[in-house]
Amino acid sequence: MTESMDYGVVAMVGNPTSDKGRGAAVDERVRGLLTEAGERYGFDVIDLTGDSFDDSLANAREHIDGYDHLVVVGGDGMIALGANAVGSSGKPLGIVATGSGNDFARGLKLPVNRIDTAVEGIVGAIVRGSHIDVDMGHVTALPGAVATDPTTGEETEPSQEVRAGMAPSFDRYYAGMLSCGLDASINDRANHSRLPGGSLRYFAAVLVEVRHLKRYGYHVKATLADGTTEELDIISPMLTVANSRHIGGGLEVSPYSRFDDGLLDLIWIDHMPNAVEIADAISKGYNGKLLGSKIFGWKRVRDIEITRAAEGDEPPVLMADGEYIGRLPVTVKACDRALRVLVPPAVARLQEREHGENRVLAMLRRDGRDPVTGEFV
Repeated sequence: MTESMDYGVVAMVGNPTSDKGRGAAVDERVRGLLTEAGERYGFDVIDLTGDSFDDSLANAREHIDGYDHLVVVGGDGMIALGANAVGSSGKPLGIVATGSGNDFARGLKLPVNRIDTAVEGIVGAIVRGSHIDVDMGHVTALPGAVATDPTTGEETEPSQEVRAGMAPSFDRYYAGMLSCGLDASINDRANHSRLPGGSLRYFAAVLVEVRHLKRYGYHVKATLADGTTEELDIISPMLTVANSRHIGGGLEVSPYSRFDDGLLDLIWIDHMPNAVEIADAISKGYNGKLLGSKIFGWKRVRDIEITRAAEGDEPPVLMADGEYIGRLPVTVKACDRALRVLVPPAVARLQEREHGENRVLAMLRRDGRDPVTGEFV
């Protein structure tokens, strides 16, 4: 019998409605494994799962003083919930990645759809005090922005505080990507697809959406990595503000992203691509070479304000970590190492090796980009 110590309280939030209701069985399995481990090592387990994303998030926030670690079960949307519950609090987040997508967990080299292994790693990290601190993005609505339901994308009624101008219509952290154009449209189509498997749904959605590219109009004002400010109109099918590398079950939209550099990566399609350029970009999307394609613009930013340009089509509903959040205008800021994630020591060492600055600089040299300006040289 392992000697018991007091590791406090572990709160859990599941997603019982996921995978057509099969998520409830996964949640029950995770709860049982955590409870068994708690009896062995000396921590209590509480379940804060609500009836919806917003309900679970409210529970996790309301009871934050009553737990020491938060464990979320599900895909990237659940990680977004965890980030918004404990981000900037110093309380660690454990991730049991299940279902489709799981791009943030994949980027961290955490197990995906291996429940027992994931829980074992979380418990080991709690007992050993092992974690890494990663960046987050923080997107806040500016006056005139409209909030949407995180699950359906339908516009929501503003609260009294929003109507009075006392609060923004939405204010969210995200761990992975803020999708503002084509990537949001692809994600939306994938969400409504009947195809099996997240990666297949996303790839099929890519093939459909790239046949109907629109010229969305963005006006951006960004503080770059060196502290200088740049302001310009971007008329483009796609604009993304990325913290992590992957989207859609493995597509590397932002291969240069690092989790701990205190920066976000602004990525956009530089011009309306032809069929050859689209095929080239798709072929590079799963091997880390997407930004070697000259149809993409790229810059590292500390913060960015995104509003509507005078020209171009109206951008779609923005999505953060696969969850709908609302419409422009917004401001986005990098939050330096603001999210603490429970990981086994071996994973922490792997992160240092695979996401280090030297590795990213080597990728930039390979693709022929200047690491400061983002331009091709």
